[in-house]
Amino acid sequence: MKKSDRYLKIVEWSEEDHCYIGTCPGLMLGGVHGDDEAEVYRELCQAVAEWIEIYEQNGEALPDATAGKDYSGKFVLRVGKNLHKELTIGALRHGKSLNAHCLHLLKEAQVRCGKNK
Repeated sequence: MKKSDRYLKIVEWSEEDHCYIGTCPGLMLGGVHGDDEAEVYRELCQAVAEWIEIYEQNGEALPDATAGKDYSGKFVLRVGKNLHKELTIGALRHGKSLNAHCLHLLKEAQVRCGKNK
């Protein structure tokens, strides 16, 4: 396995930029872009390899891996007192726990944004 395999590489279409954008969150700032998805991915892989070389040349530890992570299914989110109150009231109105209500709202928002594949 190459060191670059430890990092999630994302290539997606940008309506705003009218091209494909390739990023590697957690390892490098910015990204690469172009009209051909496969070419953007190739360029992204090269950029990731170069970033890893830079870290190593500078004697810096590589960031934690982002690919192949196992997620626990839980995270802590600070929302402020007013939103906490509104969410709690919404949960009570729908006869759900606060957790179930928030999960429902997050899934609903994900579907609206077209991210639920």
